[in-house]
Amino acid sequence: MWLIRQHEAIGKGTHREKQQETQQHFPISSRALPEGSPTRRHQERHAGIPGCRVTGEQRRNFPSHAKLQPPPPPANVDAMITSQFVSRISLQRDKVDSFDRYPFALPAIRALEQIDLHPKMTILVGENGSGKSTLLEAIAVALGFNAEGGSRNFNFGTRASHSELHAFLRIARGVRRPKDGFFLRAESFFNVATEIENLDAEPMAGARVIDGFGGRSLHEQSHGESFLTLMTQRFRGEGLYILDEPEAALSPQRQLAVLSRIHDLVAEGAQFIMATHSPLLMAYPDARILQLTADGIEEVAYEDTEHYLVTRDFLANPARMLRVLLSRDDQDD
Repeated sequence: MWLIRQHEAIGKGTHREKQQETQQHFPISSRALPEGSPTRRHQERHAGIPGCRVTGEQRRNFPSHAKLQPPPPPANVDAMITSQFVSRISLQRDKVDSFDRYPFALPAIRALEQIDLHPKMTILVGENGSGKSTLLEAIAVALGFNAEGGSRNFNFGTRASHSELHAFLRIARGVRRPKDGFFLRAESFFNVATEIENLDAEPMAGARVIDGFGGRSLHEQSHGESFLTLMTQRFRGEGLYILDEPEAALSPQRQLAVLSRIHDLVAEGAQFIMATHSPLLMAYPDARILQLTADGIEEVAYEDTEHYLVTRDFLANPARMLRVLLSRDDQDD
């Protein structure tokens, strides 16, 4: 509701500014208005006020470009009024008491001001320990998801291991609300599967939770199969999905299947935020790839990611790469 009120306030403010500008540059002559019209009566009552009447000479002297210069939009209007579910993540740096402690000491977090998300797919990449999973987890918790994964309806925890970063993030949401959502953490998806069984073991009316995942226990499937079941059975269109290293249990062929499924969901209005090491998944077209480094966070092209370059070089000549990697000069002496 706050964003809707902000949207209405911005719209009203812009409308008043345009009215004022129009009255300043193009005051309406009463001669062009019908006899007895409210606007003409108003002008006739205020005929001595500048701007209520205009002469032909004044009209000729109006700048020809005046009507091509509307007032500037309010600051941050694009971040506030958007059709995507989440458009911007900002760190409230003034609330951080010290950047010398975890997680704020991580280089990518220390330098974080704000990141703008793609309406379809935003991908976080970086070395192990760069902070991408920490940041993704904080975004998920700030959006109301359970820290160990699941939908917003899940509320369980086997160990409180998430950082406090979520409390320092400001989320810019769009006017459109997602109809579905899920936070997938590869390392704790086993716990989500257990929680589903625990919930279904309790007496309750209505359908079982597992029915939303195809009806078959996730524990009775392989790790990779359960990931695919989540993507194909549980995820729906017009949803917000946060994925932390979904490739962990997937073969290359299954990663391609996931890529295809993601595209179907995006076509149905879904938005994804994903952290991954997979050069297959990060190849999704039009994705915004944000690389976390020792210098901060920067947007990179797919072909400039280390994941793409290393994979390309290795596959181009595996024998040469293996010779370099496996050679031991000290053993030759």
